Amino acid sequence: MPFDFLRRKKAGAPAGDEKSAARGGEPSARRRGTSIPFDGLTEEWRLIGRMEVPGRLSDVLNKREAIAISEVSWAPVDGSASFTPVPGLKSVDPYDLIIVLAGEATLPPLSDAEKMAHKVHKIAYDVALEAPPFRILGTVFLYPGSEPERLLDRSSEMFVPVTDASAFLGDRQVSDPEIDAVLVNRFYLRGVEQIDKRTGQPPQKLPGGPLGGISWQDRTR
Repeated sequence: MPFDFLRRKKAGAPAGDEKSAARGGEPSARRRGTSIPFDGLTEEWRLIGRMEVPGRLSDVLNKREAIAISEVSWAPVDGSASFTPVPGLKSVDPYDLIIVLAGEATLPPLSDAEKMAHKVHKIAYDVALEAPPFRILGTVFLYPGSEPERLLDRSSEMFVPVTDASAFLGDRQVSDPEIDAVLVNRFYLRGVEQIDKRTGQPPQKLPGGPLGGISWQDRTR
């Protein structure tokens, strides 16, 4: 089994940040944590298993440290073969993951009021993200003044959560309907586009022009 199958050139990764477990990186899950299901996709492989993480999966991934993983199985990302066990794979480097599918078990329990509080100061944008070979459709929540295109900028946040999301490889959906979010590795992002989530296409402009005064387009410029 090729133990370095995940190791690829880290797209846009800053020097000194590559802490692959295969090169001796210290898995962050050696600290005391909680076992949660893991479902991550690279350019060629889909990995499922369990991770021991202290807190939210997104927070742990954003630390950019190798994470211990157990009960691992893998399959080609195109669905051409079924999952097979990979007992020799003991940790995963977040830099190798393009997207991670996050279910309810990967998030700390929050009340409805707490969920609203997390979003009250943010604006929802329906977007299509291009992270080759994947296309992700869903909603991102950004602070006022931040446009979705800014997701292409460098940031301390390595993975951006996309809620109410679907991930596709070509025309094939690779995300399960019951997932809560798709965590997208910003180092692999190559395109961001605002869309109408009902169609997956850019919103159509209404015909005609404004009747007078200041339009909403003027206020957002």
